[in-house]
Amino acid sequence: ISPYALFPSLTQARIRRLLVIPQDRDSITSNMMKGAPYLFTVAILALATTLVSAYDPSPLQDFCVAINNTDSAVFVNGKFCKDPATITANDFFFPGLNIPGNTAASKLGSSVNLVNVDKLPGLNTLGISLARLDFTPYGLNPPHTHPRGTELLVVMEGTLLVGFVTSNPNKLFTKVLNKGDVFVFPIGLIHFQFNIGQTNAVAFAGLSSQNPGLITIANAVFGSNPPINPDVLAKAFQLDKNR
Repeated sequence: ISPYALFPSLTQARIRRLLVIPQDRDSITSNMMKGAPYLFTVAILALATTLVSAYDPSPLQDFCVAINNTDSAVFVNGKFCKDPATITANDFFFPGLNIPGNTAASKLGSSVNLVNVDKLPGLNTLGISLARLDFTPYGLNPPHTHPRGTELLVVMEGTLLVGFVTSNPNKLFTKVLNKGDVFVFPIGLIHFQFNIGQTNAVAFAGLSSQNPGLITIANAVFGSNPPINPDVLAKAFQLDKNR
């Protein structure tokens, strides 16, 4: 491998000076000391790059089926691993996503059935989960965020208005989706889905974590336990707390 490819920020003259074969021991020592800080920095950056290449840790075995039995020997990604000798096909199976969600139970007219590691133990360490979303006409999955996962949504039925907001300065990206359309919501960003049609809508979402987490913005801000001080909310939203 060419040294110019390894260290593109160095001038060719600088690399030649580092690589030149000195004639005496003192020159060798001096050149090594001059080049050491740069080479050390490159080594640290290369190591850091390998460490941040994935969000959920990569598995070190074929699978680690989750089990709540604390007597199990291994603790990985928040779940204990089931003894491989007792694993069956059912540990990798979840039925029922063909059944519509109970949207009547929600004031917002939506239902989300998330299949994560808590419902499908075989997902443990695999870095993926799945959800079915059902909407009544004008049903809403309100602004929320998944702190540990990117979401990839595909519409199966109906018409959805979807969008996400970036970090500051908070630019909105929004799109109307029809049957067969796909939209991605980057990890950690606030996003929503709204059925703008007059019929029910159905969508499926894949998420890049076995346990992506959920923060519904309105619930977190106005429904925390204990509640956020009203003076804080009034100041933040520029409201009169007495009204």
